[in-house]
Formats: sequence, C-alpha cells, structure tokens
Amino acid sequence: MPKNPSPSLRDLEHHSAFIERHIGPNDSEIAHMLQAVGYDSLEAMTDAIVPGSIKSTAPLSLPDAITEEEALAKVRAIATKNQVYRNFIGQGYSGTHTPKVILRNILENPAWYTAYTPYQAEISQGRMEALINFQTMVADLTGMEIANASLLDEATAAAEAMTLAKRSSKSKSDLFFVSKYVHPQTLEVLRTRAEPLGIALHIGEDSEAAGIDAFGVLLQYPDTLGRVLDHKALAEAVHARGGVVAVAADLLALTLIAAPGEWGADIVIGNSQRFGVPFGFGGPHAAFMACRDAYKRSMPGRLIGVSVDAEGKPAYRLTLQTREQHIRREKATSNICTAQVLLAVMASMYAVYHGPEGLTRIARRTHRLAAILASALRGAGIHVDDGFFDTLHITGVDAEAIHAKANEQRINLRRIDARSLSISLDETSTRGCVIALAKLFGVEIADIDALDSATTDALPAEVTRTSAFLAHPVFNTHHSEHELLRYMRSLADKDLAMDRTMIPLGSCTMKLNATAEMIPVTWPEFANMHPLAPADQALGYQQLIDELEAMLVECTGYDAVSLQPNSGAQGEYAGLLAIRAYHRSRGENQRDICLIPESAHGTNPASAQMCGMQVVVTKCDGNGNVDVEDIRRAAEKYSDRLAAIMMTYPSTHGVFEEDVVAICDIVHAHGGQVYTDGANMNALVGVAKPGKWGSDVSHLNLHKTFCIPHGGGGPGVGPCAVKSHLAPFLPKTLTLPPLAGEGAQRAEAGALRDKVGMVSAASFGSASILPISWMYITMMGTSGLRKATQVALLNANYIAKRLAPHYETLYTGRNGLVAHECILDLRPLKDATGISAEDVAKRLIDFGFHAPTLSFPVAGTLMVEPTESESLHELDRFIDAMIQIRDEIRAVEEGKLDREDNPLKHAPHTATMVAGSEWAHAYPRELAAFPLPSLKLQKYWPPVARVDNVYGDKNVFCSCVPIEAFAGEIEAFSEPNVM
Repeated sequence: MPKNPSPSLRDLEHHSAFIERHIGPNDSEIAHMLQAVGYDSLEAMTDAIVPGSIKSTAPLSLPDAITEEEALAKVRAIATKNQVYRNFIGQGYSGTHTPKVILRNILENPAWYTAYTPYQAEISQGRMEALINFQTMVADLTGMEIANASLLDEATAAAEAMTLAKRSSKSKSDLFFVSKYVHPQTLEVLRTRAEPLGIALHIGEDSEAAGIDAFGVLLQYPDTLGRVLDHKALAEAVHARGGVVAVAADLLALTLIAAPGEWGADIVIGNSQRFGVPFGFGGPHAAFMACRDAYKRSMPGRLIGVSVDAEGKPAYRLTLQTREQHIRREKATSNICTAQVLLAVMASMYAVYHGPEGLTRIARRTHRLAAILASALRGAGIHVDDGFFDTLHITGVDAEAIHAKANEQRINLRRIDARSLSISLDETSTRGCVIALAKLFGVEIADIDALDSATTDALPAEVTRTSAFLAHPVFNTHHSEHELLRYMRSLADKDLAMDRTMIPLGSCTMKLNATAEMIPVTWPEFANMHPLAPADQALGYQQLIDELEAMLVECTGYDAVSLQPNSGAQGEYAGLLAIRAYHRSRGENQRDICLIPESAHGTNPASAQMCGMQVVVTKCDGNGNVDVEDIRRAAEKYSDRLAAIMMTYPSTHGVFEEDVVAICDIVHAHGGQVYTDGANMNALVGVAKPGKWGSDVSHLNLHKTFCIPHGGGGPGVGPCAVKSHLAPFLPKTLTLPPLAGEGAQRAEAGALRDKVGMVSAASFGSASILPISWMYITMMGTSGLRKATQVALLNANYIAKRLAPHYETLYTGRNGLVAHECILDLRPLKDATGISAEDVAKRLIDFGFHAPTLSFPVAGTLMVEPTESESLHELDRFIDAMIQIRDEIRAVEEGKLDREDNPLKHAPHTATMVAGSEWAHAYPRELAAFPLPSLKLQKYWPPVARVDNVYGDKNVFCSCVPIEAFAGEIEAFSEPNVM
C-alpha cells in the first residue's frame, strides 16, 4: 500500500457536494469553535443541547447530498414537464413583460432579494424609497389618499378590506355584500375569512348592494367578466346607509378608466402582478391596498413614511408601527407579519421605467387588441358584452368545441359554462394572437389594420379617466435603461443586505440563499405558468410540489402538508383553522380557548383571534421557559373549552425547553390540540421532529429554515404541516373539470364550507419560489441538513461564549447552552450608563453590520442568530465589533466618554457628518467612522443619520418626497397628517 494513498472517489465527491458551499465554517473552524464551547464533536454538543425526550433516533429518510449541477439537471427535467401555452385566461392574472433591466438587477440581484424587513431605517433607505414609489403609484392610480407597502395577494387583500370596512363603518350590520362578479378565488378566501369572525356574506348582483343593510360592499372594477361599470350612484347609496365601499381594481386599466377614489370608493385593493411580475403559477405577487386618510391607523400591512434624521434631512422609515400585530397581539386586527416587498419593488420599477405615458400606451394597445377582436367576432354574429377594458365575455357559442380547438393551438381560454367563455388580452398579446383567437370562432381577419381603423374604443365614456397620475419626477426621469440601471444601483448602494454582511437577526434566520437555488425561479417553464392553467399542463409543478411536500413531511414528522399559505402568518391561520374545524367535526364547537405563552411571536395571538378564538396568556418562569404549572392550571380551568396551545420550539427565548412532551400531554388530556410555531425549525431539522413528540400542527417558514430569501420583507411561504387526523382540514384547492363553470365552482366551494376553504388566492400559494426550497433540500441531503442544524447551534453558542465576558446571555438551557440564537441583556448597561440596546444597534451600523433583533422578545435586549452559513471570519468580525462597542460603553462608565456626547448616542455616523468642516463632538472623528482598523479597508456609509421615529409618527407622510425637500426644505411635508 502507498504511504500516502490518494483520496477515494467517494471522498472527492463528498467535498464537491453542496454542503460545503452552504455551511460557512469548514471542519477545522468547526473544531476550533467546538473547543471554545467545550465539546469535542458536533454530536457531543448536540446531545448536550437537545433534550433526549425529543431527539430523533434515526436519520432523515432523504437522498444523499448532490452537487449543484446534478440538482439543476434534476429540476430542469421536472420543469420540462410543464407545458406553457398562450394564456388568455385572465381572472386576475395577466401576461406581462418583465423589463430585462429589472429582471437582472432586482429579481436576480442578491442586493435586493437578500435584504431584511426595513425595521432598521438607516440601512434600508434604498428599498424604502422603492416602496414609497410603490405607495405613490398605487395612491395615484386608485385616486386614494394613502396606500400601504403591499399585501400578500388580491384575495387576502379583499379579506383585509372586509375587516377594515367592519372597523370603519358606521353601520352596525354584520353583513358584507360581495358582487357576484368578483374573481372566484377572491370569493372563496372571503368565505374562509368571514365565517370565524361572525361576518355574513351576501353575494349578488351589483344593483342589489344599494338596497341592502351591509357594513360594506366589495365590487370588482373591471369585473371578472371584463365589464367596466359606472358605480358612482351605487357608492352614494352605500354611503347613505353608513356603509364602506371597497373596490378590487386593475392598475393598468386605471390609466384609462376613472379612479375609484374619484367616484366614491373608500378602500381599493388589487394585484400589481401585471406590472412586470411573471404568473409564477400564482405567486408571489404584490397585492396593494389604498384607502382614505381617515383609515390609516387601522390599515393592515406596512406603511413607509417620511421623517427626518438627526441632521434634519428627509429619511424614510416604517411608520405607525403600533398598528402591527407584533405590538397589538390578540388585539390586532390583522396577523400580517410580512409583505411582498421584492415584488412591490419590481412593480414600482416597472412604473418608474415606463412612466405615465408608457403605462398609458401599454393600456391603450391592450385595449385596442381586445376591441379589434370583439369587432371581428361581432361582425360574424357572435355576442360580446359591451363596455370592457381587456377582457371579452362571449356568450351563445359552443364553448366545448372552441376550447377543443384552442387546446390544439396551445391556447388557454377561461371556462365559464357550456355556452360562454372569456378571453383576456394583455401586454404580451400581439396581432397574431388576435388573428389566432378569431380563427377559433371560425372568423378570418383578412386585414387587421383595416379592422383597426373601423373599430372604436369599447370603454364607456362616463368612466373615462381625465385626471393626471404619476406626476412626480421619479416616474418621469428614468426611462432609458442607463438611467434606470443607475437609479436602481443608487438605491441598492444605500442598503445593507446579505451580499455585504452578516445579518444576525434572532428568530429571522438570515442564512445563505444560494445562487443555484435561485436560478430555476426565472426559467419560463416555472415563471410563465398561469395559476388556472389546466392540470395536465402543470405536471412539472405538480411533481415538484408533491416531492417538496414529502420532503417537509419527512423533516417534520407530520403526515400531510399544504403549500397554499403564502406567508408564515397565513400558515398559522391555516393551522388554527384546521384545529377549529377538527373540533367542530367532533361536535365540540364550544372549544374556543387558545393558550399562548407570553413569550410567543406576535402573530400567534393575532392569528388566534382571527379564527374566533379567545386568547389566554400563560406565564414564563425566571429562566425564560414556559411555566408548565401555569399551563396545567389554565388547561384544567378551561378544560371543556380548550381548543389549542400555541408554542414556539425551541422557544422564542432561544432555548430547548425540557418539558415540551409534558406540555403536549397536558393539552391532549384536556381535549386540546398542540400548535408548534415552526419559526425555529432550523434548530430541529435532522435532530428532532415536532410531529413525533406530540405536536399536532406547525407552520413552516420556507423563507427562514428552507432558504427562500426575505426580499426586503417578503416574499414568504408558510406551509401548514399536520398529523393525519387534521389532514382533512387543510386548505382546499378547487380543481375544476374541463367545462365546469363558475356555478359549479361556487357549489363545490359551498360544499367545503364545513371544512376549511382557501386561505390564499392561488391553490399552491407562491408556487414559483418553491423550487428554491426543493433545491436546498435536494442539494443538502440527509447528512447536510443535520449538519446545518448542528452548525447553527454551534455558531450561536460560540458567539454567546466569546461575548460572555462582555455581555450577559439572558437565558440558557441545559448545560448552560443556548439553541440557535442567544439574547444579550443590555439592560444593566443602560442602568449604569444610559446606553440602550437601540444605541448599540445603531452603533453596529458604523461597523457595517445590520443590528440583531432589537427588544424582542424582551425589551432592552439584542437577540443574535448567526445561522450555519456564516464563516468563522464573519462571526469573529461581529464579535470584535461587539467587544469594541462594550469598550466604548465601559469608557462611558469610567467617565472617559461623555454620557450624552459619545459615539453610541450619535450613531450611525454618515460620511457627511465625519467629513464636514465642523466637528462638535468630544470624541474624535476617527473613532466615529473607523472604530476598528479593518473598516479603513472596507466601509459602509449609511445614507442618513439616526432617524427620528417620533417625528415620523406625528407627521404622517407616505408618498414620494417633493424634490425640493432634498435641498434641505422639509417644510413641504412638515405639517401634521399632510398627505
């Protein structure tokens, strides 16, 4: 045998697998960190952290890890099974051209897709400017006073509009009127959301709304059959009864038809998908909500507003955050915890790129194509409804024969019934499309230009738009690719995302979003699939979905998974609805108590109240663990009414609690179900399975544990995983037979009402980003997933151990160890020096770091989660920054730095501040800008100084800032509540 044998083929293949790319520390670095923590192997450390009562005894039953190239080849083979036809289905989804400059520099750019929610305003100015553009775009087009920074999809936005109307209406009625001409998927989600809240839906002809005592109405504009109707008189009648008018509108149509705010709408919702965002088999897409200014403090979702920084310059921030679920908890009016930021940014850039003239041109061209097709069909004696924008409702035809011809031509039309159908044109439609569509009806168009000349527009004169929109310079400047490219780059340069630095946010899991995982998202086979395309055209999607569901079942120990929820909050809601429906199926309708520990995520109590449950908060003990005896007392007290307990595991305090099995037993003994929040599943994969230790249901955050990127605050995916007894109560998908019409769809939905209906607009939620998680699990394999969990535990404990001489870790579990995150307690330092956790968070910006989670779950603390993807070098860089900050705090303690005039109180420091001709501080400029020598080699300069939160909430301004403001004139938006 040779003295130094060559490595085996198996060893060489192992080191080419993706595991080594995803996990930051190499084996020698892992050994170094293990030594620091006090263990000689990952297995020994895992045994010391994870309670034996929950630990998995067998490895995951998943294939071995493979390379990126092998995984891409496998997913490519799946993608080819999708057949992308020319789609004219419409029903809320339209073909669109994503400008390539936006595709490459937003959707495919990690500077945008790896950013976090803009809670730290100073390092989020770029994405917040893009969101301000989105809000301005929506407010302008809808004619409303204020718009939010996006919602999840049109159907759930309609449900949010319903509850906003209930809170805002002067009517005492519990009835909500819904036009029968809203999109069917919207109606199904409304049914799901209304029933637990005691809201009754009345579905009927638009004309009925004027005579019904309802707290609000929902209209579709244009309606689902394409008609554009004048609703001004109807809105006046509803208002006279004290009701609220909500409208689901099409943004592109609003360039040509009167804005709903001009004829009486109080709330306008819709989908911005057709502004440059692909179909993606249903998502993700950015919905929107706009409303009257009077509703802004009750409006769901996030609002970007304008404040000023410490230097008096305009600065963006999240505004009116006291509306949000994480603060209001069980008193919240919505459980929304995320938005669709990345997609809202794309839509806003689409509007910036095209401008008002370009958008109007696209709308006019789309309308002309529809009008020409209608003219050709009418010329052959075929009936087409009058007064449309881009969708034709065609009646009195043999729809079955026409669909058969269309299928032969690889064309999809919308099925209505045996004698009618509809056709929706869009930006991607061409003259050739019009000719091909006419042929399906036996109509030949010999000269389309001549037909064009002879055809008048089909928009009713009484609803023609006359008001201007998008007048702000941002929508009238960047129309060349050079200009837009530089504008988007300038915004990205203002922000800190994962492409620049570690984002050590506890409970948010900002891990690597690998390029190989992202690549399939924009493949046309995935991106261009209409969510309502026939099932036999989406066989690739179905295989990918089935395989991903099976992977998640294996990782969690549950029995079934629904991928429909398109956010973590939606997944929570679906899980609680399943529990509620399960109890009702057993005749136990009285079970309405949900126990929630005081340490729980804010979405938990908000989701419970949305399901009609009553929240009972249970205590935590002095070590941060849930108080088992308090849970026992509550379970006994409410035994006959106990529906569920919601707990997070590992806990929100960052520890593996010892009594989780006992808690499950207590709740089950009193007839309740156990909901385990899956936010921290990344500390369990390959190590323990909640479905095996007694939990009944979890939602999973694919945008955390399974690598879908945060995108600046969305998209998210929140699948709901359940044990077999809850599987019948997962959200339903409505698959229609070839000629089933809306009546059949509504009848089927009615039959499902006793179970659980749809919770999101698309059957498979944000389907186009599911390949990311499929790729991650496939490339990591059984051993890689377990190692990722173990290194996540190691990295967190390494940080806690290294920082122990400088900061106290608030809570630890068995053997003095934490789970995947640690909470640093800064409260004693504030008591001694006046330096707060927020001061430390802002000072970290000067070091080029995004702050850890601030003051959650305990006020005055920082929660740090390094994830498995960060290398030892990056961990040490963060630790060095935190130690230097502690030295600065110590200097305040010792009187070497002034208690008020010190680099922490004035952080972050902008280049303008440091380079200014005057320096008024007692500490040196160099300490402000370069507290560590390494920063002289690579430095992030925040674009604004510390943002004034109080000013921003007192002076609510949520639209594009006037240009003169950036010349130092902020008076234009300094009056309270100016819009």
